[in-house]
Amino acid sequence: MLAHVPPLFRERFIVSGYRPVGLSWRHYVLSLFQIHNETLNVWSHLLAAACVLVRFMMFTMLQGGGILGFRLQGPEDQGFSVDVSSLPLVLYVLSAVIYLSCSAAAHLLQSHSEQGHYSLFFLVYVGVGIYQYGCALALCLYSSDAAWTQSTFLQIFLPAAAILAWICCTTCCYAKLHFHRPYPLRRKLCQVVPMAMVYLLEISPVAHRLATYSWTTSSALPLHLVLFLLAAFFFSCPIPERFSPGRYDIIGHGHQLFHILLSFGTLAQQEALFQDFLWRRQALVREFGEQRLLLACASFPCLMLCCVMTALTMAVRVPAQLMKEQR
Repeated sequence: MLAHVPPLFRERFIVSGYRPVGLSWRHYVLSLFQIHNETLNVWSHLLAAACVLVRFMMFTMLQGGGILGFRLQGPEDQGFSVDVSSLPLVLYVLSAVIYLSCSAAAHLLQSHSEQGHYSLFFLVYVGVGIYQYGCALALCLYSSDAAWTQSTFLQIFLPAAAILAWICCTTCCYAKLHFHRPYPLRRKLCQVVPMAMVYLLEISPVAHRLATYSWTTSSALPLHLVLFLLAAFFFSCPIPERFSPGRYDIIGHGHQLFHILLSFGTLAQQEALFQDFLWRRQALVREFGEQRLLLACASFPCLMLCCVMTALTMAVRVPAQLMKEQR
């Protein structure tokens, strides 16, 4: 019954399918194989993470020989040496797997407790920040055209992307901690506005390329743009459940559509990056320089550390916030 579900764990216009709060972690892990209103949220991102990994392994073996120095063709090419041109692609795949896995874990386990709920969704925002920078890094290096690469905007692109990704993680954590149901509009703005700013920045190399060249150069390029925009719409608007509360509790509510579109968008983006990687790989080190590429890649773990520290700081403040709300 909805009346037995604490407000923190309720979603607007979703009236059934909730799991009991306060059971063991084992219970929620096993709920992976049960039907509830989070089932599709969990499986959509869990399967997407598996698909990202499997597809990357297939690409590495069949087309991307030499990724991280694993030479798969010819005796002279065997051995191990770091291939700097492939590092941004590896980091992108890692970032995609991290955000999808964090999201699946949060939706699976969040009903355990209030502390667990907050901490797990802080983890999701860490994954989002990491994925945003992973996208920016890969799109900047593989999907940009020559004119964009030679522009002065490139000099500030990656630092700006890293800062905005961290700000996005921070504001999302802050909004999650400090606003409670019924959520005010400014909570959604704290989440959506920074995400939109990061997205507009990181997609600028692709937008410039699509505006300059034919869209048919890579069918996956416009596809992932459309899928991400549709996902953003369903993230922002509780549709269709708003118009028929209770009807879409298990299958079909807006957050599930957001998850599904985001998963397909990530897979389409990965395919586009694979094509661009094969296109740009030979000239990448010559155009950007090995040290510059290594520095760009080294900023990835730095951003990850900043996001993790932000989430831990917020998680430490959860008990005080819960006590404040109970007064």
